[in-house]
This record gives sequence, structure tokens and C-alpha cells, in this order.
Amino acid sequence: MTSIPYAEEEGSSSPNVFNILSTPVTQQTHRFEFTGSGSEYFKIWIVNLLLTVLTLGIYSAWAKVRRMHYFYRNTRLDGANFEYHGLPMAILKGRLIAAVLFVGYSVVGNVNPLLGIAFFILLAIVMPWLIVRSLRFQLYNSSYRGLRFAFDGDDRGAYRVFLLYPFLAAMTLYLLAPYAHQQIKQYQHRSSRFGATYFSFTAGAGSFYAIYLKVLGMLLGLFIVIGIAIYGQSPLMFGLPILFLIIMAYPAVKLPNLIWNSTGIGRHRFYSTQEVLPYLWITITNLLGIVLTLGLFVPFATIRMMRYKLEHMGLNAQGELSEFVAGQAQDASALGEEMSTMFDVDIAL
Repeated sequence: MTSIPYAEEEGSSSPNVFNILSTPVTQQTHRFEFTGSGSEYFKIWIVNLLLTVLTLGIYSAWAKVRRMHYFYRNTRLDGANFEYHGLPMAILKGRLIAAVLFVGYSVVGNVNPLLGIAFFILLAIVMPWLIVRSLRFQLYNSSYRGLRFAFDGDDRGAYRVFLLYPFLAAMTLYLLAPYAHQQIKQYQHRSSRFGATYFSFTAGAGSFYAIYLKVLGMLLGLFIVIGIAIYGQSPLMFGLPILFLIIMAYPAVKLPNLIWNSTGIGRHRFYSTQEVLPYLWITITNLLGIVLTLGLFVPFATIRMMRYKLEHMGLNAQGELSEFVAGQAQDASALGEEMSTMFDVDIAL
């Protein structure tokens, strides 16, 4: 944490009212910390994997709770860690709903293609409703310094951003995909709050288009290189997977940077400073580790990537963060919020 201290008048033994009112608020920069380790997480991961297989997937809900507890408790901001409060039965309920819908679609589609199309339309209609309940569950069951987050997005907005805009993007050959992405993130962030204070989101669609167009240009360049390599039987073909990873690393870094650099809460602003080359190095070495260990390196790879992402994120706070949290706790208590069955579903993995 770094801070900009108040300036004091020379020879003054105590501040007067004018000085207090005219002194700018102290700005403090807090970087996220991640304290997890690959060896610790490997024990959780291997037990989760074995029990999930032995119970034919039923234990996956309990496995998620154990995994979320570990990652939340090892994520710290300003000396305090996050907490996860989700219950396995709620997660199992959501997964059973998702499984029934998926199996139903597969069976109906194989029996009658027309009925399969009708079932797909039904899935599209119900999915935004389920996504909203899942987001409410995820945020309500996340807390920082004893105060929970919340998601207040309405169903009307959900159907617009999770159904209408993706549909329009598909109908325009994905020319509207960047706009749809921006609208989804704006809906998610502006509908989320910590205590009584909502998050803000300032990125416009143009910023998303800039990243998408650069990726499109790189992909077109890759196709040209592929054509040249195939036509001339060039050894460049062996480097194509690396080129593809480089192209995929660009949006994987630039989009989170854009999203978090455009997100705030109250007067406080988040930041993200990921870079393409370090991210690419972690991605390539993680893939090699996973292949060479026949998958046993997965938990170590997960920890490495999580640490990189979180430790390149932070919050530029205006004033003491602890005072802000205390104020939110008081405001949230005044709202008299209670747990409701509407939160009791989670379809996320």
C-alpha cells in the first residue's frame, strides 16, 4: 500500500477547521495479494477429483465449495481476505437444473430435430433468468471484512444483454459482438454493489471494438501465414501454434485490463496491469507442465495464473479503505437485507 500524506502548515501544532476542509483526501493504492501455493491446492484438487469421479459427479458441488473457500481466503486486499459462503446443496441444485436442461435438449434433438429447435429456443428463453439468479448467488455468498456483495440486476436487463444482444451479434455475423460484450459487462458491474455502494463501469463500446479489431487483424495475418506455409511447405508451419497462442493472449490480457481499469466503487477505482508477454510465458509453460505430467500439473498451473492476474490488480482508494468498509456495513444494516430463496441457485462451474 502506498499513500499520499496530508500536508501540514509549518509551526502548526494542531489542524484547524479550515485546514481539515481544504486538505485533499489521502489517496492509497492497494494491490491484491494471493497467498495460495501449488502444493496446498494440489491436495484439495486431487481429493476433489477422486471424490467427484467416485460419486459420479455428485461431489462436484462440495468440491466447488472447497475450491472457492481456498481461493477466497488466499486473496487479500489491504491486509484482509475475502470469504465464500456458498452451500453445496444450492450449487448441486443449480447443476442438476443445468444437467436436466442439457440432457433434455440432447435427447429431444436426437428424437426429433424440430422439437430440438423448440427445446433450444426454450433454453434461450430461460437462460437469462437463470444467469441472474446465479449472479445473485455468487455475489451474495462473497464477502470482504464481513460485509457481503450483492447483485441487483433485473430480469428485463438480463434478457436484453444475455439474449437480445448476442442474438443480434450472431445475425450481423458478429459485427455487434464487441458492443454485446460491453453491454454485458456494463450490466454486470453497474448492477453489483458492496454494502450500499454500487460499482461503476465507464468503458464504451469503442474501446471493445479497438481490441476486437486488432485481434481480427492478427487472425487475418495468421491465415495468410498459414496459406504461405502450406503452399510453400515452409517450416513456418511448426511455429503456427505459438503464433496462435500469442494472438489469443492479446485479448486475454487487454480485455480484463480494459474492464477493470474502467470499474470503480464509489470514489475508488480498480486497476489492472497485465502484460501480454508474461501472460504468454505462463500460458506456454503451464501447457508444457500439464502435458509432461499427464495433467497432474493442473493445480500448480491454476495457482500460477491466479497469482499473476491478482497481483497485477489493485484498488486506488480515496481515503482509508477500512473507513469506507465500516460505512458500507452501517448502510447495509439499515437496508435490512435477508437471504432469500431467489439466491439459492448456482449454475456456474
